[in-house]
Amino acid sequence: MNELEFFLLKLHLCNLDLKNELRVVRYMLSFEPCPSKDELFLLLKLGQTQKNDLWDALQSKQLAQKVRQNLKVSHFLTILDKRYPSQLQEIYSPPVVLFYQGDIELLDSKKLLGVVGARQCSSYALQALTQLLPNVIQQQLVLVSGLAKGVDGLTHQLALKHHGKTIAVIGNGLDISYPSCNRALQTQIAHAGLLLSEYPLESRPLKYHFPLRNRIIAGLCQTVLVVEARHHSGSLITANLALQENRNVLALPGRINDINSMGCNELIAAGAKPVLNSNDILEEFI
Repeated sequence: MNELEFFLLKLHLCNLDLKNELRVVRYMLSFEPCPSKDELFLLLKLGQTQKNDLWDALQSKQLAQKVRQNLKVSHFLTILDKRYPSQLQEIYSPPVVLFYQGDIELLDSKKLLGVVGARQCSSYALQALTQLLPNVIQQQLVLVSGLAKGVDGLTHQLALKHHGKTIAVIGNGLDISYPSCNRALQTQIAHAGLLLSEYPLESRPLKYHFPLRNRIIAGLCQTVLVVEARHHSGSLITANLALQENRNVLALPGRINDINSMGCNELIAAGAKPVLNSNDILEEFI
């Protein structure tokens, strides 16, 4: 870890907001050294009291202990690291720091498929995933999802069952399992795949974390598949983020009177590619 990356880690652990973090990153890319106190204060869009509190926090023993705790449990990657995915760096608000457990080299894959969908998914979603994903996994695609109940969890489970690779992007610290029913699955992914979060240890799964988590899934992947989504659901947020970042969006068609298929059918009506078999997915990676 170099001095610049360590400074970004410390800023991140001080809970500096993303916009200000990115201001510091732009400064570093232009001038290379870590900003001095005066330079940092000029960069940040904060009140004077907040700036002083931040500077005191950066020098504190409490922060030094927090750094040690996080590095004991996980590794981290900053936007300045050569291993940071170029496709993620291109999105509107890329995460400045990512904590991880597992195989970071999975981020180098050119075949990252995001799979998102309903938490309260139907047997139809289970049947569709079971039919579609094994062949996709066999073709070395890495499945990326959010470790939520329903479609996310099923996606990760199928990847592991068929000896494939999977990446879970979560909306809390790596030391917290959410939902608790996926605790064992989270542990499996940390050992056999890759577990990612922009949130440090002890960060609770707050509601606003999940739309932010979705932008990372959309940013990492060349293609995103939506499997069951209600109108205005989180899965549609991910699909819209993917479209904004010029990613391919695929959707599983469903019955017109099925509330869980409304979002997918709307995506298809708006131009998303309907998925009827695994070849419809694989064609996006040729």
